[in-house]
Amino acid sequence: MDTVPLWVLMLALAVLIACSAFFAMSETALMAANKYRLRHLAKRGNRGAITTLWLLDRTDKLLSLVLIANTLINAMATALVTAIAILFFGHEESVITIATAVVAFLLIVFAEISPKVIGATYPERISLFAAVVLKPMMRAAKPVIWFVNLFVSSVLKGLRIQSGGNLHEHRVSPEELRSIVLEGGNFIPQKHKSILLNLFDLETISVEDIMTPRAQIEAIDLASTVTEIKQALTTCYHNKLVVYEGEINKIIGVLHVRKAVALLNQDDELTVEHFRELVSTPYYIPQDTGVFTQLQYFQENRERLGIIVDEYGEVQGIVTLEDIIEEMIGEFTTSVPGATRSDSFGWDKDGVCLLEGSTPLRDINKRLGLNFALDGPKTVNGLLLEQLQEIPDAPIALKMGSCVIEVVQVQNQAIKVVKLLRLGPAKRTS
Repeated sequence: MDTVPLWVLMLALAVLIACSAFFAMSETALMAANKYRLRHLAKRGNRGAITTLWLLDRTDKLLSLVLIANTLINAMATALVTAIAILFFGHEESVITIATAVVAFLLIVFAEISPKVIGATYPERISLFAAVVLKPMMRAAKPVIWFVNLFVSSVLKGLRIQSGGNLHEHRVSPEELRSIVLEGGNFIPQKHKSILLNLFDLETISVEDIMTPRAQIEAIDLASTVTEIKQALTTCYHNKLVVYEGEINKIIGVLHVRKAVALLNQDDELTVEHFRELVSTPYYIPQDTGVFTQLQYFQENRERLGIIVDEYGEVQGIVTLEDIIEEMIGEFTTSVPGATRSDSFGWDKDGVCLLEGSTPLRDINKRLGLNFALDGPKTVNGLLLEQLQEIPDAPIALKMGSCVIEVVQVQNQAIKVVKLLRLGPAKRTS
C-alpha cells in the first residue's frame, strides 16, 4: 500500500463508487420499468427489452446479484478510504471516524440517492442498457447467488413467507386500467379515450339506464284500423317497430318496416292479418340485465331489439343494439324529433340549463359534471317526484347538491320541463 500512488487509490475509489452507483441505478430502473412497454418493444425485436424481461422473470436472482455486488463494492470502498486515512494520518481514531463518515456521505450521495433518482426518472432507457451488462454477470455469479439464496430461502421458510422463482405479476384491475387511460394524456386521442372509458362503464350500468322508456316507444297497435297502421308505417323513424294489440303490455312481436311497406304496394285489399303474419317473435330482457351482458346476448341470439320487462312482466321500455353501440362511441344515428340527446344541453353563461323531465340523470352527470345518485330514479322527473312525493301543481324549486332544480312545466301527470341553476363551478366531463 505504501508504494501505491495516491492518485491510483483515488481512482480506485472513484471506480468503486461508480460501480456501486451503476448497480443502485440499475436496480431502481429495472423495478420501475413499465413491463407493458417492454413487452411491446420485445415484440418488435428489441434485444435490450428481451433481455430485460428475461431478468425480470428471475427477480429473486436479479436482486441477489445486485445486492451482493453492491454490498461487496461498498465494503471495499469503506476499507479503501480507511486504508488511505491510516496511510496518511496514522491510527488516530478520530481520523478513522472522519474517514468512515466521508465514505458514507460519498456512497449515500453518489452511489445511492443520485443514481436511484436517475434510475426512477429514466427506467426503460437505463434498464435496456443495464440488462445487457447484468445478464452475463448473473450467469457468471450463478454459484454465489445459489449459495446466498439457499440461506435466504431458509429464512423465508422460517418466517412462513412463500417465495417463487419470480415476482408474481400484478394483474391490472378495471379501476387501475381506467386510471391508466385517464392519465394517457396525448398518447391516446380524446375520442379513443372516451370510447375506452365508456367500455368500462358498460360493466356498471343496466339496460334500464339506456332504454327508450315505455312512453316513448314507437309502436303499432293491431287493434287500430288499417288506415291508422299505414299512417304509422309511413311516418315512423325506425326500421323495426314493436307490435301490440290493444294495450302495450300485450306485445305480439316486432315488425320489420321494410317488409310491411312492401305490402302497401300490393293491389289486394289489406287487413290487419296481413301485418300480423309479418310479425316476428318478441325478445324480452329483464330490466336489471347489464349492458355488456346484453351486448353478448344480442350477439349470441342474433337479435337487435329487446323489450325490457320488470319482475311483474310489465313493459318498461326497449333497447336496441344501436343504443348500446351509441353508449360506447356516442350518438351516430338519427334521433326521433323531440327526443333529448345527451350532447344537446349544457350550462349557459349564467349557469342555467333547461332540460326535459325525461332526461336521464346519468346523461346529466356526464354532461353537466353533477353527481346525482343513480341507484334510484333514472330521470329528472323520477328524482323530483321521489323528493316531493307528489306531482307539483305549481312552480317549485329544490336545492339538490351543487344546483337548484326548478319545475317549469307539468304535463300529463309528469314534470315536463325543469331548469337547473348551478350554485358553484362544475367540472365538465366527457
